[in-house]
Amino acid sequence: MSPWAGLPGLQIKPLNVGAPGAFQLGEEHNMKRTLYLALALSVAGCGFGQTKAGPVKGSIPGPTAPDFNVTNPLTPVKVVVQFSASPNASLLSAFTGKGATINKKFSHFPKVQVFTVPAGMVNLIAKLPGVKYVSPDRSVKPRLDLTAATVGSNYAVSQYNLTGQGIGVAVLDSGIDSTNADLAGRVVYSEDFTGEGTTADRFGHGTHVAGIIGGSGANSGGLYRGIAPGVNLLNLRVLDENGNGTDSAIIAAIDRAISLQSTYNIRVLNLSLGRPIYETFVADPLCQAVEAAYQAGIVVVVAAGNGGRDNSAGTDGYATIEAPANDPFVITVGAMKTEGTPTKADDLIASYSSKGPTVVDSFVKPDLVAPGNLIKSLRVPGSTLDLEYPGNQVNPTLYGAPANAPVAYMTMNGTSMATPSVSGAAAILLQQNAAMTPDQVKARLMLTASKSFPTSSIATDPDTGIQYTDFYDIFSVGAGYLDVLAAINSTALADGTAASPVAVYDSTSNTFSLVNANQIVWGDQIVWGDQIVWGDQIVWGDQIVWGDQIVWGDQLVLSSSVPAAQSNTTAFHTIWASSSSWANFNPGSLSTNMKGEK
Repeated sequence: MSPWAGLPGLQIKPLNVGAPGAFQLGEEHNMKRTLYLALALSVAGCGFGQTKAGPVKGSIPGPTAPDFNVTNPLTPVKVVVQFSASPNASLLSAFTGKGATINKKFSHFPKVQVFTVPAGMVNLIAKLPGVKYVSPDRSVKPRLDLTAATVGSNYAVSQYNLTGQGIGVAVLDSGIDSTNADLAGRVVYSEDFTGEGTTADRFGHGTHVAGIIGGSGANSGGLYRGIAPGVNLLNLRVLDENGNGTDSAIIAAIDRAISLQSTYNIRVLNLSLGRPIYETFVADPLCQAVEAAYQAGIVVVVAAGNGGRDNSAGTDGYATIEAPANDPFVITVGAMKTEGTPTKADDLIASYSSKGPTVVDSFVKPDLVAPGNLIKSLRVPGSTLDLEYPGNQVNPTLYGAPANAPVAYMTMNGTSMATPSVSGAAAILLQQNAAMTPDQVKARLMLTASKSFPTSSIATDPDTGIQYTDFYDIFSVGAGYLDVLAAINSTALADGTAASPVAVYDSTSNTFSLVNANQIVWGDQIVWGDQIVWGDQIVWGDQIVWGDQIVWGDQLVLSSSVPAAQSNTTAFHTIWASSSSWANFNPGSLSTNMKGEK
């Protein structure tokens, strides 16, 4: 049974947040380290046969998703139905006979349709021949001044004239303000998928994200320039004025992006949003949609989530990666803090950045990290976030404008803000070499990511006094910290699939192994064969050491020299061995309103 059974309905959220004062004191704490990883990995594998010999095939748990909660059988509910093959007229007639009406069909996903059906009929339609999986139309929410300098993209522009010019980046978010001078003339397409009939950014999240990807800095004399200021942006609005969206809206937007791929040279998809995981990625309709984009040749970049402080399951924030960031083919991004300087040397992980491994499938995530804390980017006057957090507005004098000038920028925090930095970096690589595949872009960014981190860091929440300790292991920082300059100076081209590896925990030796290649077959869609890029030469190497805790290579070894790590072996075991701690898990805790950390 899925560890997520019995949970309330999902929310897809923008992975960012708000008030300026939060985490304003120095950060990250000295709580015990955990081997909360093992707790996380028992949670990650719970219900799906995770063993130290290797994960069992990621199978679909049953015809109906575990998060259905029928209280009134007559209540109409919207569901996403995955078929074994494109449904014929007879099967669709059977749906109609059970009170179902079709809401959406998709050009590039002929085996997926969205229906409205009486709640009491869901289990019956799930049992019809030809129906593979039925899930709720789950709800989804969202989750610079120093950003460009920290990741090195300023040198890409000034020294290499790489701005992402000619590359289309589709932004699935709350809309983009195409009238903003920083984006003038480069929002080449807009469409609403919320049903509200507007592509305006009423929430204020999507424009901020777009500015990080490709703002020109026109409003600030170039000071707050985005990562790839020459890209073209496609505004695919999937979140409403409150930051709410649905699976079906996101699937429809991805479907449209694939259709428009050749028209606008769409090479990158940015999803600064997410929701909890309810099933293996093989069954999750969001994961299947992002994989379709990946298979079409589009680099998909997704926010990891903001659950790094969530200890409701006793995992110390491990195993809190959201969907669709749990898909092995996307680039999953965690958040770092720039500490107010352009150098990486003093940067620290944001304590709210979600950690791996992924629930159910145990993938190693995030893939890398990027600046996502106290990020200055475009403001949308009068938007929900602008009105809710007036203190986040950036004083115009900070970017050389008169004090009484209209405020053009505001500060936001979260993995929502880290994700567009990686999308911009991907656009730069694709301008440099248009022949690169999504796998090659992912592997290059991971290979060249900076791998210099402290062993641990501590954050103190000034509001509560609670301290949070972060360790710089593979489930916190992935392959490292985004370095655009290193990426464009590299000539490495991976030959094969860059799917994120699976972590397998051995409780008897307190070690991890990475499982790839022909040891795993995931469903009908994916076979991992001999062409996996994670070898001895690519990305990890044999001797990449993450602090004192973990060696990232053929074996992930938990160091016995770290007392804090030893003190929480029990919690570490829980992640792999037991689902009991997840019975009362609250998905809302994954999307709390994060405050900026300094």
